[in-house]
Amino acid sequence: MATKVQVIFYSMYGHIYKMAEAITAGVREVPGVEVSLYQVPELVADAVLERSGAKKARDAFAHIPIATVNQLPDADAIIFGTPTRFGNMAAQMRDFLDQCGGLWVRNALVGKVGSIFASTGTQHGGQETTITSFHTTLLHLGMIIVGVPYSAKGLSNMDEISGGTPYGATTLANSDGSRQPSRNELEIAQFQGRNVADIARRLVQAR
Repeated sequence: MATKVQVIFYSMYGHIYKMAEAITAGVREVPGVEVSLYQVPELVADAVLERSGAKKARDAFAHIPIATVNQLPDADAIIFGTPTRFGNMAAQMRDFLDQCGGLWVRNALVGKVGSIFASTGTQHGGQETTITSFHTTLLHLGMIIVGVPYSAKGLSNMDEISGGTPYGATTLANSDGSRQPSRNELEIAQFQGRNVADIARRLVQAR
């Protein structure tokens, strides 16, 4: 039986979507693992997205299906991606997770692998707090948290400004969203996907 991984993200300007693609590519490298890519529902009105310039960016990944909480128990591992909002996850992701009460009551996600990736506008914009505060929700749901070990060489890259943490892959978007994920950031994201998939597969095989 194949190990199943779901990558579930929210992206406003496309940075997290690009990271999600790299995560998904990493998962696909692991034999015997199936991966599905989803986005959470948007809460912002189209008119507001249009004024902010996000509507055009979001059109690029409009084809990605919308996730529902009812699908989560089907996964052996779930990798969540979110931009940062004042050091926390985006409201769209928070709204999605807040619908997991029924799963929590049934212990439906206990023992599943959970992992996080994120983006910020600046170097010190809350990448680590966004991921580690996200972990609190996963722990309440009984999930096993997996991050990015330092065997990912890109974490030690001191030759450039780069995202990337042992808690999860990250990218820096710049305050105006002009910076796109770098090669180093995408490689860390791909490593994360591969690492989560490998650990999830081992857990499935051990059951």
